[in-house]
Amino acid sequence: MDFKELLRTLRRRWKTIVAITLIAMIGSLFLSLRSDPLYQSVAKVYVSADTSTLQDQYAANVYVQQRVASYAQLASHRVLLARVADESGLDLTAADLAGRISAVVEPETAILDITVTDTAPDRAQKIADVEASELVKFVQQLETPSTSEHSPILLTVTDPGTYNPNAVSPETFLNLMIATLIGLTLGVGLAIAKELLDQTVKSATDVEKAANVPLMAAIGYDPSVEKSPLVLDISSFSPRAEAFRLLRTNLQFLDLDHPPRAIVITSSISGEGKTTASTNLALALAQAGRRVLLVDGDLRRPRVAQLMGMDGSIGLTTVLVGRTKLEESIQRHKESGVHVLASGPTPPNPSEILQANATHDLLARLRDAYDIVIIDAPPLLPVADAALLATAADGAIIITRHGKTTRDQLEGAAHRLAAVGARTFGVVLNMAPKRFGEMNYYYYYAEEAEPSGKSGSGKRSSGSRKA
Repeated sequence: MDFKELLRTLRRRWKTIVAITLIAMIGSLFLSLRSDPLYQSVAKVYVSADTSTLQDQYAANVYVQQRVASYAQLASHRVLLARVADESGLDLTAADLAGRISAVVEPETAILDITVTDTAPDRAQKIADVEASELVKFVQQLETPSTSEHSPILLTVTDPGTYNPNAVSPETFLNLMIATLIGLTLGVGLAIAKELLDQTVKSATDVEKAANVPLMAAIGYDPSVEKSPLVLDISSFSPRAEAFRLLRTNLQFLDLDHPPRAIVITSSISGEGKTTASTNLALALAQAGRRVLLVDGDLRRPRVAQLMGMDGSIGLTTVLVGRTKLEESIQRHKESGVHVLASGPTPPNPSEILQANATHDLLARLRDAYDIVIIDAPPLLPVADAALLATAADGAIIITRHGKTTRDQLEGAAHRLAAVGARTFGVVLNMAPKRFGEMNYYYYYAEEAEPSGKSGSGKRSSGSRKA
């Protein structure tokens, strides 16, 4: 993953990063607010040598330096803590004091810093005072030899326990900053992990790597598609209308010398929106003044007639088996002028029908009769129907759903077409997020513009037999 891919990942997965960071911050605030405040008191004890017992001053200083670290350890000795508990007059035991008292030697000195941490500042001060005085007695008792009445070590309390009304813990702001950094780190790590594990198609780069063809258009996600799947006014300012205008334009520049006249619209798997895409592409081409025929070549799950509000009882299958004539089977969509050849009754053997010579001959007739023929075909991976139709047409466009179709599925679909010698013009990424790649500029523009178009649900009858 290079730097640009990392930035794209962070942009796509920003919700994950923000969510993890917020959870860490909220957790930190909750724990900080729930924690009891802690206060500290510090007492200082100076350690020196009794020069009356140690004649050499240098030797005395060395002796002190050797012993002072041990005295810091003795500050938390259980015997000393028991004495402190008794002398303090507080309702505490040696075990209670064990986790509250610590002592360290100030660097390059013979001074002990005794720190007491407690939930009350006055109690912390009291314990620090008693601890310092009792440590002096305890050490001198230990250091006094049995043959002498004097200890070679002298301990002096230089600073009694301090009173500090300011809590040292919890440090809410510091905890919040640390939690934020941890949350960001975990969020970015999780986002990268999800991106590496996510094998779905989400970008033009994914399309080009998987299918070795360009991304022709990206159709943005629109929650109103289910109720209004048709874009009846392609000149409107809606993002979907712009997407189909872009697809229409790209089709016109596929091959200027030999423009395609028959195009199969298919997908890798079901549920990627190929029928809606093929229907709206036909509408876009018709509104550009092209004479367009939309053929429902999905003989297994036909939906074009239902989407366009037309009669699906006659169509492609009835023409191929000779039950109806082609001219009387084609219907005209009144609002758009698109001619439609529905699927007709579902046959028991769709693949056999589609690979018959009659199908190739029919498509040749239709190619001559119309400026362009759009064929809605079944998905490529489950069945061979779309590949068969693509061999009879000029090529195919694969509809891929953002975040659903995997790169392996798209690659497999492209290989299916290549295996039969069919041309793949490109890929259309359906249900792309609103901020998808290069579409950003248009979306900002469209949101500020006043929509003037209309869309249709396709539920009412809007077709008539071609005269």
